[in-house]
Amino acid sequence: MKFLDVILASIAGTTAMTAFLYLLTYATHRVMKVIKILGTMLLFRTQPDGGLSDAFSTKVVGTLAHYSVGAFFAVMYLALWDSEVGLISASWSLLFGLANGIVGMFAWYFFFLVHPRPPIIRLKTYLLTLIVAHMVFAFVTFYTYYLISLPGYTFWQ
Repeated sequence: MKFLDVILASIAGTTAMTAFLYLLTYATHRVMKVIKILGTMLLFRTQPDGGLSDAFSTKVVGTLAHYSVGAFFAVMYLALWDSEVGLISASWSLLFGLANGIVGMFAWYFFFLVHPRPPIIRLKTYLLTLIVAHMVFAFVTFYTYYLISLPGYTFWQ
């Protein structure tokens, strides 16, 4: 049951992270649409001008990949909790999110480095924003997991 709970929590966390990045895209007019970036790169569909693909299949692949990675990270959180590393609390969620964001930033950097034709985006801005976005992911994932499975536990520590 804990596994299903953490998967449901990862869906909430990934959705919050995605929404955060899309809101930043609209607020700053910078490309931070993680699903379209991921789908474009995985399917090698970078446009001739360096832009992102708008194809439906690109969005489907990007969405599936993004939510799969979110589930993977949430399962890693569960493994850490079961190993008595960290607590299911607000402060630990931000710490896990920071660590997760640093890992994510390096993974994206490497992906852009090895990709034969990555889209043209402000990579430094995108990578730094991913750290905060992963903190949003972790906080929402932790809190959702807490709400689903630990109603007698104090989250706001």
